[in-house]
Amino acid sequence: MNLVAENEIKAPESSIARRRSLANPSALGYGGFAATLMTLSLSGMGFRSISNQSVFVANLCFLAGVGLLVSAQWEMVRGNTFDYTVLGAFALYYGGYGVLLLPSSGVLESYQGQTADYHNAFGIYLLVWSILNLFFFIASLPTGAPNIVVYGALELSYIFNCIGHFVRADGNILTSMKLMKVGGAFGFVSSLAGFYMLGHELCRDVLPFRFPVYNTSRLASVVKSSEHSN
Repeated sequence: MNLVAENEIKAPESSIARRRSLANPSALGYGGFAATLMTLSLSGMGFRSISNQSVFVANLCFLAGVGLLVSAQWEMVRGNTFDYTVLGAFALYYGGYGVLLLPSSGVLESYQGQTADYHNAFGIYLLVWSILNLFFFIASLPTGAPNIVVYGALELSYIFNCIGHFVRADGNILTSMKLMKVGGAFGFVSSLAGFYMLGHELCRDVLPFRFPVYNTSRLASVVKSSEHSN
């Protein structure tokens, strides 16, 4: 009897210890996402008149590509479907975007420069990603205000950049540049929200205070209750 009771007491303690030994992968995910997006957004806004983004390949392929993919796998272990899907998708997106910027990939050369065909293709590429990110935005609504800003601002960034490429393909260069700057500005806002979430994930483990995330999960419960009542 005593042996059984002792085992029943120790088993939960060992499982709790195993859970506590797992680090929080969200911090790396938010950090890699925000840092990579901010560099691209600053360039898109025309900061320091950067036109060649090849140096960003390091962030795109490693910090975001590898870092977010690693974080995604651990979010899967923790059972977080939303975080796993988002981190995994953006890891592959950023890694693929980095490949597009590599001169050795030959993508730009295959279009013989930034032709109308190139900008139309890039516009479609961003259009499809805006559709995918729209689902991420909808799924983020019950998660918290900063997350909503991350995906909401990113959605607008995709849309403006998509339109900018289509307009550039039609030959309206000045209008295209203005649209892409607006897209870069929304991307910058998204990256700031990502850094805010990075602070939230880090500080709650090591500091006595937390960055408030303004939990919006009640909105989902209100919607569900209204649906049941109907």
